[in-house]
Amino acid sequence: MLRTSRPRHVEPPALPEPRGPLSAAVIGSLRRGPEILPPVEVTEPYGDDLQLALYCLYELHYRGFAGIDDDLEWEPSLLTVRAAMERVFLDSLRGDVSPSDGSIDAVEAELESLLVEPVEARGVSHHLRREGERWQLREYVAHRSLYHLKEADPQAWVIARLDGPAKAALVTVEHDEYGAGNPDRMHAHLFAEMMSALDLDASYGAYLDAAPAQTLAEVNLMSLCGLHRALRGALIGQFAMVEVTSSPGSDRLVRAMRRLGLPDAAVEFYAEHIEADAVHEQLVRRGVVAPLLAAEPVLAGDIVFGIRASGFLAERFGDLLLERWAEGRSALRHPLPDAPPIRPAAS
Repeated sequence: MLRTSRPRHVEPPALPEPRGPLSAAVIGSLRRGPEILPPVEVTEPYGDDLQLALYCLYELHYRGFAGIDDDLEWEPSLLTVRAAMERVFLDSLRGDVSPSDGSIDAVEAELESLLVEPVEARGVSHHLRREGERWQLREYVAHRSLYHLKEADPQAWVIARLDGPAKAALVTVEHDEYGAGNPDRMHAHLFAEMMSALDLDASYGAYLDAAPAQTLAEVNLMSLCGLHRALRGALIGQFAMVEVTSSPGSDRLVRAMRRLGLPDAAVEFYAEHIEADAVHEQLVRRGVVAPLLAAEPVLAGDIVFGIRASGFLAERFGDLLLERWAEGRSALRHPLPDAPPIRPAAS
């Protein structure tokens, strides 16, 4: 039985400020309407300029932007420049992660490796559990809002590209992500509730201007793979990476919040993921990946690529946070009010 609650109108976010010539051209075209865009010339495939430009173009397929014509979602000039940026991003990822041998055994070995954490494991959730400060946890949540306020949406695009058992199992996982019929239990809603409990702005896209390239790139990978049928295997790999590794990390974040004395409303999102994602891990591995490979073994290499590319970008994001926090400063482009003050440059 479906439960209904009063629907709320979600305002689309405002367009962000450009961060270079490419994002300026894209954002300018969104504001002014279709126009001829310059050739894509990129020296930093993971840099702010390209990642923001890509994020803005992908956002047209989600909520759009305030005051921007919805018809621009399929504007040929924007799709052309997006395709060029996607090639740069994808080529860089393929060059930076090691390829697999394309075998089904390689997929299973990759998934098994995700279940084993090093004894001296490091990472953002480990830091927050052991010694993280309240401002760091709030900042982490602000970063992650770019994904979690659209949680499960990028993966929903792959449903129509699957068949049989793999499709049924993926829909089962997505059904849980969307609250199993209860809008108040949708994971995106729980994340917004957590943000409010942490005195953060829970509006969709509120921290887009503050999010650095490393934050945007993780979401862009999901959108890139979700929007291309040819990358359906990579999206399944990315989804498997998230579901397999989520439960232990969520447990550490719950412990961090309890240690910091945060309210129960702040804990609920990650507490939900401890149990849910432990179940989802098995559903994705046995219900989605296994039958998909049985039907389309040629996708094995792409699944491994999705896992490794997702891990590569997650590591870059985590390294940024840990490096900045070790220096006593924010990893956001516009720090939250309770972050340490920006130190004046040495004269």
